[in-house]
Amino acid sequence: MKKQVYALFILMTFFATVCLSAKTPVAERGTVKGSYNFWFYEPDSASVENPKPLVVFLHGASLCGNNLERVRRYGTIDAIDRGLKLDAYVVAPQNNGGAWKPSKVMDIVDWAIDKHHVDSTRIYVIGMSLGGYGTLDVAATYPDRIAAAMALCGGASVKDLSGLNSLPLWIVHGTADRAVSVGQSDRVVSAIKAVDTEAPRLIYNRVPGMNHGRPARFFYLSDLYDWLFMHSLDDDARPIAPGFDIVDKSKEAYKGLSYKKAKRKSNTPRRKTRRKPRQ
Repeated sequence: MKKQVYALFILMTFFATVCLSAKTPVAERGTVKGSYNFWFYEPDSASVENPKPLVVFLHGASLCGNNLERVRRYGTIDAIDRGLKLDAYVVAPQNNGGAWKPSKVMDIVDWAIDKHHVDSTRIYVIGMSLGGYGTLDVAATYPDRIAAAMALCGGASVKDLSGLNSLPLWIVHGTADRAVSVGQSDRVVSAIKAVDTEAPRLIYNRVPGMNHGRPARFFYLSDLYDWLFMHSLDDDARPIAPGFDIVDKSKEAYKGLSYKKAKRKSNTPRRKTRRKPRQ
């Protein structure tokens, strides 16, 4: 009996240690003056000798506002909440309305670099819908600072897109998207190919029949982040790593969970309100 009690004590101590050591995202409100509020996730074992990559996740229009909890409904932070193991810092700002401002996003990146052990040669931006626009706007504005980017079902707002030729870029858009026409991504791709018809740093998946919500599943796919981490500003040639069947792989990664259910459960009761389609 004593042996059983002792074994149970050891087991409980182990799980308590794991729970205490696990990092959880931290809400940063008003931290970066003039910029967005954001969630910040810090990986284990980051140090001066062992700096880590930084992933910036930009959400769609449905999560805009002043309630930072909304940003955890889907995306990289929610994926971490659900058990995704990510050896990188994550910044997930909340847009309070309107187009994403690249300068505001980079102000948060600069804060992270200044306050934490971020590998400044491995900064990545990903986003969907309005966040897809933000991703391409940030990448086009700061191509010399973004190691790679992935834009889902978005487009671009900035006029000068020539910078997108300088970095590894993956664009995904479904032909059945009724919220943001696939033509928006087509326009961006045409602008990239107008500079270089070969577009050697671009992957474009124009997915037949895929709707607007489906790409949200991709954020739960560890392969997506592995692909990002293959790129670095240290490589002067900045070649793009081979892609993979992101649509097929996401089915397994998401465990069959529907997009509408892909949100973080909260202990706080919510009012029953009519929901608008997510973007």
